[in-house]
This record gives sequence, C-alpha cells and structure tokens, in this order.
Amino acid sequence: MNPRTAYITAPLLVLAYGVIRIVDGFDGSRGPGPAWTIGHVAFLAALALFIVIFRDMWRILGRTRLATAHLVVGIVGIVCAATQFLIDIAIGFLAADHDAMGPLFEQVQAVPGAQPVIYDVGPFLFYVAQLALVVHLAARKQVKIWTPALVTVDLALPLIDKDLMSVGAFFLLVSFWPLARRSTSAA
Repeated sequence: MNPRTAYITAPLLVLAYGVIRIVDGFDGSRGPGPAWTIGHVAFLAALALFIVIFRDMWRILGRTRLATAHLVVGIVGIVCAATQFLIDIAIGFLAADHDAMGPLFEQVQAVPGAQPVIYDVGPFLFYVAQLALVVHLAARKQVKIWTPALVTVDLALPLIDKDLMSVGAFFLLVSFWPLARRSTSAA
C-alpha cells in the first residue's frame, strides 16, 4: 500500500473503531458480537497501516539512527497492540456473552508477562513512537509545528474518555493530511 493512502485510511479506521465501540455499548456492555469483532478488525487494519506510515516517516527523516529507533519502537508497539486486539477478537468468539468474557481475559492476563507486554507497556510504545516520529519531523521542519500538537490531542483524548477516540482520530487525520500530500508529491 502506498503511504498516501495509509495516512488517510489509518485515521479513518481508528474513527470507525471509535464509533463502532460507542455503538457496541448502546446495550450497556461491549462485546461479544458483530460490533465487537468489526470494530477490532478495523483497528487491526489501522495498526497494519501504521507500519506503512512509520516507514514513510522514517524515510522522510533520512533513515537516521534516531528515526530507526523510533521506527523499531513503533513496530514493537504495533505488534503488542495487535496481539491485544487479536486476543480480544478470539475472546469475543469464545465467550457466550459479556459476562463470560471476564474470566477469559483473566486467564490471558494471568500468563506471566502478558499484562505488561500485551496490555500495559507494549501497546504504549506504539503511541510513544508515533509522537516521537512527528516531533522529530517537526524538529527537522518536515512538518508544521501544529502536527505534533494535533497528534498529542489525538493521543490524549482517549485517556480522558475512550468515547473521545473518534474525535481524536479526526485530529490525527488533519495532522496526517500534509504528510499524505507530501507522500504523493514524492512518489
């Protein structure tokens, strides 16, 4: 996939996940069911596109050691987050209802190392690398200074309330728009 498409599609998939997540909660609980699965698949697809995005940012940054470190940290974070989402999907298929999901999650989280790697620290690396790459781009004057500010808003909103993820995705789309245009002109 070309980077231009990834810069546009990844935020739209995160937006879709956020909206589907809200819709899934209309009945008072989230998962299991079609909304749970479709939402998680949308976010998994976004994560795959972030690999393309991170590689393009790395290329724009001249493949320096620092940019390579950001890229590697980001890919590790993506793998950890994707693992979490795959587990969520599997549990959604295995559980008869929302209440049955809890014990299954507890079994996974009881595996030594699973909690920090899959749920706590690991996925956080994806967000740290994303911000580090855009800050690095701004420091090298490859993007406007508002780009890291908008990415920060995108990353902060779900920490305030996960239902704000869709709003954050809009900020991410706006911040990535110039990179998508740049990717087109570079191609």
